[in-house]
Amino acid sequence: MVPCAGEISSRLFLVQQPLGRCRCAHSKPRRLGYLGVTSHAEYTHEIEALLKGLRQLGYGAPRYLIRDRDQIYGATVTGRLRAMGIRDKPVAPAPPWQNGFVERLIGSIRRECVDHFIVLGEAHRRRILRTYAGYYNVIRTHPVGDKDAPVSRPVQRTGSIKSHAILGSLHHHYVRI
Repeated sequence: MVPCAGEISSRLFLVQQPLGRCRCAHSKPRRLGYLGVTSHAEYTHEIEALLKGLRQLGYGAPRYLIRDRDQIYGATVTGRLRAMGIRDKPVAPAPPWQNGFVERLIGSIRRECVDHFIVLGEAHRRRILRTYAGYYNVIRTHPVGDKDAPVSRPVQRTGSIKSHAILGSLHHHYVRI
């Protein structure tokens, strides 16, 4: 298991159609570590799901959790985080620059994914966001890091170019065969 980069940024954000909430966690360097969906935010599932998502990516427990000030975080949550050895670092109520990685990620999720779909339910939203998370981590190029994806892949120099549609042709993955 790879040790975490030391801190994980996390934020709950609302999505419409039908009303629901998503939790995303961004670990450095620019990797979407967890993207969860719920119709009602409950602490009992949030922290466990967040840590489970990080374990699936091969990360250990982070030392710090930079988070928003959502109401699901109370004395129970902070006590549970402390028991797991994770230091809780809530950001100030208004300034988005204190949690800039996640704020940028949420903007990308909205602009590149959520705003283009009519979601039919929680399972449908979960499937869409799971596909987007794979696209974001493996295929989508990022301006930082030599315009490569967070999960690096070899350059394909020969062969004919084929296009694979992602998210109903909203995005494409071009490969050489």
